[in-house]
Amino acid sequence: MAIGKEIIISAKNLKKSFHTGDTEQTIFENLNLDLYKGDFTVIMGSSGAGKSTLMYSLSGMDRPTAGTIFFAGKEITKCKDDQLAVFRRKNCGFVFQQIYLLEKMSLMDNVLTAGALGDRDKKSMIKRAKELFELVNIPEITQKKFSTQISGGEAQRAGIVRAVINDPKVVFADEPTGALNSNNSEAVLNVFTKLHKEGQSIIMVTHDKKTALRGNRVLYVKDGQIYGDCNLGNYTQGNTEREKKLDSFLAEMGW
Repeated sequence: MAIGKEIIISAKNLKKSFHTGDTEQTIFENLNLDLYKGDFTVIMGSSGAGKSTLMYSLSGMDRPTAGTIFFAGKEITKCKDDQLAVFRRKNCGFVFQQIYLLEKMSLMDNVLTAGALGDRDKKSMIKRAKELFELVNIPEITQKKFSTQISGGEAQRAGIVRAVINDPKVVFADEPTGALNSNNSEAVLNVFTKLHKEGQSIIMVTHDKKTALRGNRVLYVKDGQIYGDCNLGNYTQGNTEREKKLDSFLAEMGW
């Protein structure tokens, strides 16, 4: 356990497998992991290593085959589907590679629709939405536009606002820059860095080293286990020693 850090998610003896006919394919087995409040944790690994499967298991979006997961002190592996849905709504925010904004709603209405699932009254919800749009550098005129009228980077930043409008305990992001060009990727990563500096816990899956550099902790998944664990410390732009440390870690992992 990291000294002085509060565990937000604890996974014990996790197993995830799929059956195809008589064949069992095991993605991970006997996997143990503690994740900490306020960390920006990045999960890396080769294609097919089970990065996204692990993230969705930790969030309650998917169920492990065996093992236990405690999330904010609650054993979510014991929850029924309807209980899990309520738990995710209150505690999790999700950012995907595909943004899934409702095309017939403005950006603001997309966010407010998600916010309506939380506990805020409408006035405070609108206030929070405006604060978040300001954080991600989306001006009021753009907030009134539809997703078909804006760039992919703007849409993804709006997707992040939607993910955090209800102040989730953890934001889960699955390859959030995978479909973006370099400029839009940088803008989206800057938003995640800002959120982390404000204390938001983030768990992100990525195959991209530049994206991974934004995390303070990088986990490498290999052969169904957490094969490596690298502490980078908090992100600072242009820190070449940080980049060298990640390069060395990834080389050791065989990336």
